[in-house]
Amino acid sequence: MALKAIIRLLAAAAFVVAGLSIALSHPHVATSVKGELVFGKDGAVSGIRYAWTFDEFFSEFATQGLDTNKDGVLSREELAELAKVNVETLQESDYFTFGKSGEGKLAFGQPTDYWLEYKDKLLTLHFTLPVKTGAQKSGVSLDVFDPTYFVAFSFAQDNPIKLIDPPANCSFDVRRPGQVSGPQRPESFFNSLTPSSDFGSQFANSVTVTCK
Repeated sequence: MALKAIIRLLAAAAFVVAGLSIALSHPHVATSVKGELVFGKDGAVSGIRYAWTFDEFFSEFATQGLDTNKDGVLSREELAELAKVNVETLQESDYFTFGKSGEGKLAFGQPTDYWLEYKDKLLTLHFTLPVKTGAQKSGVSLDVFDPTYFVAFSFAQDNPIKLIDPPANCSFDVRRPGQVSGPQRPESFFNSLTPSSDFGSQFANSVTVTCK
């Protein structure tokens, strides 16, 4: 189910993935992530405003034939249906976002304010992920990763995380996987790993927000 959701999420029905198993050793799409953690009036995180930028190869593949007016520019309107497919299938993959606050897990609502942008040959998915329940004033911790490692997520190098309207006593820490990005790993590295349904967790990008 997870692999099927990821393939649908990326609008890659024509992608030659037949025969791929659920435990993939090589990522097939690289995605750079930026996130804004929005705080509510109660001092707890109420949502995440995401911007996911896909690699150039996938961006070109996913947008083929979408320039319907042939003006050489992909407008938000021309990308609207693809954006809708993206957000409708995110739920099947838990939005690739796994959060905790205190001892409990965060529950997310359906994405809102979603749209796609095509700029400098790169496709970026913008959406807001509401936090339904579980957030506490003490802060949150978030992991962003694909359990099957079909998609290699990585926090953007510059300003990957911002806090929007946080209480004055909040700070955050960003941690990236201690590795070279997935596609650059040597074959011997992947061969040494043990496949599992949670393979991608070892490549998680993490942010911890602490409010005192």
